[in-house]
Amino acid sequence: MKRLILKFGGTSVGTIEKIKKVANIIKKRFSEGNEIIVVVSAMSGVTDELKAKSDLISKNFDNKELDVLLSSGEQVSCSLLSGALIDLGVKARSWLGWQIPIVTNDNYTSSQIMKIKTGEILNFISKKGVAVIAGFQGISKEIRITTLGRGGSDLSAVAVAKFFKTDSCEIYTDVKGVLTTDPSINEKAKKIDKISYEEMLEMASLGAKVVQPNAVQASMIDNIPIHVRSTFSEKSGTKIISESE
Repeated sequence: MKRLILKFGGTSVGTIEKIKKVANIIKKRFSEGNEIIVVVSAMSGVTDELKAKSDLISKNFDNKELDVLLSSGEQVSCSLLSGALIDLGVKARSWLGWQIPIVTNDNYTSSQIMKIKTGEILNFISKKGVAVIAGFQGISKEIRITTLGRGGSDLSAVAVAKFFKTDSCEIYTDVKGVLTTDPSINEKAKKIDKISYEEMLEMASLGAKVVQPNAVQASMIDNIPIHVRSTFSEKSGTKIISESE
């Protein structure tokens, strides 16, 4: 039995129909005998909408309150996905960052994960349940909600892979993997089957947005392979691994 971390980005859960599709993907992986922990982003566009609302209040909106506001997007998608799984007959439960807890430092709006308590979720998945975790968020030692910065759900997924001792982290997105160039600019862009952490970081520095750079950096430090896959295709995607593999 494998323990899998499956992360789904905002474009993968951007509509109710897409959430239902994601639920079916998870059910299939679960039915293969795997232990499943899911990390989910907010529905596409939601975080930007919430930030725009705070800007209407003040351009200097308090960072601690901004984290409370921005974290609510993942709460919605996390609950909807758990509900979709339950509707398919899968035992599932949603967890917000503070419920686990995912403990971060107090650098509000751009926090770093310090530790994740695993006991409750390990107990749940050992009893044939699928755990659905809200990405992008945690809780500080001040017992305040924190967020991890733009694209932080990728970082959440890598941290979950580390603390739950899994062999890899699968990141589902709306592209078929890491491509040689931007397909909107070059129609002949080709998918890369394998790429090193260092090469991926270099591509990110040049504008590639497939995986958050901080998540790639964290996976490189802890040698956690990342498997970038498309939510909308069963093809293999791209593996981000160490140069020695």
